[in-house]
Amino acid sequence: MNSLDLSGGGEAKLRYLDADFEVLRAGGFVRCAVTGEAIPLRDLRYWSVDRQEPYVDAATANRVRDEALKNGEGF
Repeated sequence: MNSLDLSGGGEAKLRYLDADFEVLRAGGFVRCAVTGEAIPLRDLRYWSVDRQEPYVDAATANRVRDEALKNGEGF
């Protein structure tokens, strides 16, 4: 994973890759695409490359994936 400077308290902007992410704008957290909950970058583990969005936990990521597959969309 990236070496992160978590001292910035603002919201980061990321590009989500297959096994990592690229920091486009420095910050200390991103917001879950479903819940809006702040996710500290050091705790970010779940995201969708196709949708370019982060998720707070595995259950949330699985829920989005299941809904996307049901609708014939990419995850």
